[in-house]
Amino acid sequence: MILVINNNSYRDKKVMTMGIVTEMTGLSERKVRYYEERRLIFPDRTSTGIRKYSFSDIERLMEIAEKVEDGVQTDEIRRDFKKRESDANVKKNMIRGQLNAHFQRTNFK
Repeated sequence: MILVINNNSYRDKKVMTMGIVTEMTGLSERKVRYYEERRLIFPDRTSTGIRKYSFSDIERLMEIAEKVEDGVQTDEIRRDFKKRESDANVKKNMIRGQLNAHFQRTNFK
C-alpha cells in the first residue's frame, strides 16, 4: 500500500477562528475583517457565521500587513494576488498540456 500525502492539504484546511488568527498575526479583528471586505482574504463561514481560516490565510494576512506597512494600497495588493494566481494557473495548464502531449506520444509508440 502506498500512502500519498498532499503537503498543501493541511495548509489550506480552514479550521482556525478569528482569535487564533489575531494571536498568530498580531493583527486586530477589525483589520482582518477589513482585509476580507477588501477581498484580499476569503475565510469560510460556519452555519452560525463564525469565520474559519487556514495556515495559507495566515501567511497571506502577514504578507498583506507587510505590504500595507510599506505603503502599498489594498487595490494594488489585490491586483498583485490576482496576477500571481493567473500566472500560476497558466503555468499549471502549460505543464498539464505538456504532460498530456508526452503521454499521448508514448501511448502511440
